[in-house]
Amino acid sequence: MSAAEDVDVTEVIEEARFGRLQLLILVLCAWIALLDGFDTQAIAYIAPVIAEKWGIAMAGFGPIFGAGLAGLAVGAFVLSPAADRFGRRSVILLSVLLFGMFALVTARATTLNELLVYRFLTGLGLGGAMPNIVALTSEYAPKRMRALLIAIMFCGFPLGSTIGGLISAPLIGAFGWQAVFVVGGVLPLLTLMVLFAWLPESIRYLLTREVADVRIAKLLARLDPGIRATAASRYVVHGSQRSGFQGSGFPVTKLLAEGRASMTVLLWIAFFMNLLVMYFLVNWMPSLLKASGLPLNIAILSTAVLNAGGVVGAIVLGRFVDRLDPYLVLGGAYLASALFIAGIAFGSASVGTLMISTFLAGFGVVGAQIGMNALAAGLYPTEIRSTGVGWALGVGRIGSIIGPVAGGVLLGFGWDAQSVVLTAAVPAVLAGLAVIALRRREPSLKLVPSAATLHH
Repeated sequence: MSAAEDVDVTEVIEEARFGRLQLLILVLCAWIALLDGFDTQAIAYIAPVIAEKWGIAMAGFGPIFGAGLAGLAVGAFVLSPAADRFGRRSVILLSVLLFGMFALVTARATTLNELLVYRFLTGLGLGGAMPNIVALTSEYAPKRMRALLIAIMFCGFPLGSTIGGLISAPLIGAFGWQAVFVVGGVLPLLTLMVLFAWLPESIRYLLTREVADVRIAKLLARLDPGIRATAASRYVVHGSQRSGFQGSGFPVTKLLAEGRASMTVLLWIAFFMNLLVMYFLVNWMPSLLKASGLPLNIAILSTAVLNAGGVVGAIVLGRFVDRLDPYLVLGGAYLASALFIAGIAFGSASVGTLMISTFLAGFGVVGAQIGMNALAAGLYPTEIRSTGVGWALGVGRIGSIIGPVAGGVLLGFGWDAQSVVLTAAVPAVLAGLAVIALRRREPSLKLVPSAATLHH
């Protein structure tokens, strides 16, 4: 940090100890991720019950599943640019309100059409929340531990999915399927009050929007009590965090400007391919393994093992990303996961081999995806960070829709279960190659000081 009159915000954040403010942001964002995971998976838990009660075939839920995923994609595409213009905090609050409110409304659905509409609207909020909690966590995290903190935060998502699986059956047995959506709606709405009171806005975002410096001074004092700002203080941020952005133009177009086009396209390819693999495995593994002759309980357990591998992978890979070359770490994880997917395809004869392969595939596919969120957040400057992460996730969500559909198409062509699982190794390899290619496409951003002078 420079003299008292000149406070470098980037330097303060990068050198700050991990303290109460960062912990508060980490906990709040992880809790939002947990609620996001719970509500995203809720429909999967109650679909068999609704199908039985309403007397419809499970095949009728294909469009319902697709509507929720489509909402996630649209929410990521639309609300991420909004956050770069109106702030992370505002859009996070709006997103939580949307998915809480429409999850609650879903409990009143009486037809498949109503369910489809409500799941799409719920998905808008779910899709808008994730890129913004990634961006906010990133912008308060010291660089030396940024990937690890984002990985820990993002673990809330699979944890929420797991908790949903554990409590849904008792809730349905005691109160009916509606209870799952009531819980999924009430908790976010209650959380909204906590977020309104405690969730701060990004300091870097505030500086780029030239808001009253008293807000920046208070947040910096919470981040580092040693900061001594005065009436003469001015707050500056490295040029790499400003990129000349003055609030004009459409943020999405800036993802392809200033030498970022090839980087952005490669990032989108990696997200698309890996989320295709992830959702393919999550949706089809139980059915395909059962078709291979395994007992149903073992087939279902495989999904839990896949997610468990993802949680461990997120923490381990997050630490490696902070310390080593992130492109080689994440690209290598994707390439290795292709081998373990082959192990799943050929390992059904041995439950031990199958579970080890499944865990390691989850370590690479799910764990590296969480690491990719941190990588994406670091590739873009503050002014378009939410847009960059959100559009990468949005493109990935398209892959998440195509993956499960592709599995059904291949089975319809008469492919056996082993061959269908084996095909998932191909996009995993493509994701790995795209990440490694990113190594040479990251824009060179020079740290040229640029000041935003704000007066008390």
